[in-house]
Amino acid sequence: MVSDADLQGLDAKIVALTAKVQSLQQSCRHMEAELKELTNALTTPEMQKEIQELKKECAGYTERLKNIRAATNHVTPEEKEQVDRERQKYCKEWRKRKRMATELCDAILEGYPKSKKQFFEEVGIETDEDYNVKLPDP
Repeated sequence: MVSDADLQGLDAKIVALTAKVQSLQQSCRHMEAELKELTNALTTPEMQKEIQELKKECAGYTERLKNIRAATNHVTPEEKEQVDRERQKYCKEWRKRKRMATELCDAILEGYPKSKKQFFEEVGIETDEDYNVKLPDP
């Protein structure tokens, strides 16, 4: 047999749980209403207008890219060859000047009492290596 005190305790639990269920249901309804508002906000005319503008902009870029890809005569073979020759000339000159500067510094450092790094700092010499610059391949 179950005593009256046990039944009253269970009744109190039932009342408390019923109140909790009602509170949770109300929270769910509130969240559903907020979600519906947010969903409606995303389909407003302003957003649709923004989407149309972005689609137009995208179409413009797509057309521009298509025109760039379609153009085959950007640089003539003669122009390309001229640029390659000039590049080779300037790289050769760069190597030559770097070698001369290195030889000159080495000659000075033979009689210099401090290290090469200290000499470069005192004189203010900046090397390609200081800036992670490498000579291009010929």
